[in-house]
Amino acid sequence: MKKKEPRWLEVLRVTMPLCLSYVPIGMAAGVLLHAAGFNTLMVVLISLFVFSGGAQFMIASMLTVNASMPTILVMLFFLELRYALLGSSLSQYLRGTKKSFLFGFALSLNDENYAVNYLKFATDKSWKPMDAWMVEHYSLAFWTVANMIGSLIGSLITINLEIVDYALTALFIYMVVMQFKNKLTVLISLISGVAAIFFMSLFKSTMGLVAATLMASLIGFAIEDYLVKHGKAKGFLLSKIKPRASRLKTISKKSETESEG
Repeated sequence: MKKKEPRWLEVLRVTMPLCLSYVPIGMAAGVLLHAAGFNTLMVVLISLFVFSGGAQFMIASMLTVNASMPTILVMLFFLELRYALLGSSLSQYLRGTKKSFLFGFALSLNDENYAVNYLKFATDKSWKPMDAWMVEHYSLAFWTVANMIGSLIGSLITINLEIVDYALTALFIYMVVMQFKNKLTVLISLISGVAAIFFMSLFKSTMGLVAATLMASLIGFAIEDYLVKHGKAKGFLLSKIKPRASRLKTISKKSETESEG
């Protein structure tokens, strides 16, 4: 009989696709952080304690435009606030664990390893909290090493700091588009963009981004709350946006039905 693999190796096999995907973007983050003024040690520390690609790209970008530390911290707070919701959805699977375990688990949580663990918890009855903890720390190790390598590469080449702005813009456009689940999301994204331009011009600093974020969030919450309370949750704004492929499939099925009729 084939000898059973150690559990740590089984979990590593599950995590490996995620870990490998971290290598290119982690190296890019390390290069940009080095260009923004971080030495290799600081890049490693920020990788360990922040562990968020979006946050690290944002830190690099805001430092290059001389944003104040309070502004950076407030932006990080709102950017990472989603982890409170992600963590709460996993809490049902972590009952009975020690507080020290939960602290280490929360510190290493991010979007990607959350997706892996939530799927495994929901579909695999043998998946344990310690397995989830290993997924997080395998991904953290790969991310940190990739950041460190990127920082070392950054010390050998000269980076035009204007690239940082383009990289961050591309990253956040992708993040926004991936959240287009209904028409209200599109509307609030447009409002936040216009508000950011207005408040940046008004305050003449990156604190305008904080004001735009707060205003757009409050408007979005107020509209959604109104629609739900007045029984309009399935109305125009909250209706689902079908992917293009789905629309084409629906149209083709409709045409087939009409032709058969």
